[in-house]
Amino acid sequence: MLISLRKNIGLYITHAILILATLFVLLPILWVARTSLANRLIAYKIPPVWIFTPTLENYRTIFQQYPFQRYFLNSLVVASVASLIALILGSLAAYSIARFRTGDPVLRLSMLSTQMLPAITLVIPIFLLARLAHLWDSPFALILAYLSFNLPYTIWILIGFFQSIPVELEEAAMIDGCSRTQTLWRVVIPVVLPGLLAAGVFNFILNWNEFLFALILTGRDTRTLPVAVAALWTQQGVQIGAVSASTVLVVLPVILLTWIIQKSLVRNLTFGSIK
Repeated sequence: MLISLRKNIGLYITHAILILATLFVLLPILWVARTSLANRLIAYKIPPVWIFTPTLENYRTIFQQYPFQRYFLNSLVVASVASLIALILGSLAAYSIARFRTGDPVLRLSMLSTQMLPAITLVIPIFLLARLAHLWDSPFALILAYLSFNLPYTIWILIGFFQSIPVELEEAAMIDGCSRTQTLWRVVIPVVLPGLLAAGVFNFILNWNEFLFALILTGRDTRTLPVAVAALWTQQGVQIGAVSASTVLVVLPVILLTWIIQKSLVRNLTFGSIK
């Protein structure tokens, strides 16, 4: 009886800690969502008003007075293209290193060294290179900049997934008549699909939320959502309702993507592609 009581108390304490930690993360997001649905008077009111009639005025403001639909499209294109290229090139490089020991271990250490420099030290050189190549105020400059940072890390993540695949699986496929390329795309890639999805989500979130290079390498028409949100903080004050609405616009796609990919990850890890 005493042992059962101790287990229940420990279980209750664990649940209480988890609930508090969850609230610590969720409450700021919920507060931003609440403020995005409040009018200007209620948004600035202290003490806050908890019960009010929701309005979409702030969302109309960011889409009518500011071209946030263009900024959303810019962020979506840059983050998606950079993530896709990083996955394609990273999977090929990781497979080469895992199977053929290409440049190993020196190449691995050199890839990690690219993460040691703070991004702010590379802003001016990358900006000058973009101006010389006539890529400033262009999404291509951002895509190349994001690849230079995220591609080495993507390769590093995927090497472990490719090394976990038994070599015998590829040998069996080649005995059945598959070439090395067919074995890679028909056998190996389906097996490491959960790893590719995880690396892709990681890349997309980093690209989607990046601010510094987007601020330096983009102009008025090519800026991304993080830069557009920062532009709402003006000398005349902070448009707290518009900032909250734009923040929801930034956060919502990441939440939806993570939820969709999470279900896909579970499905692939459960069933796999090995019959």
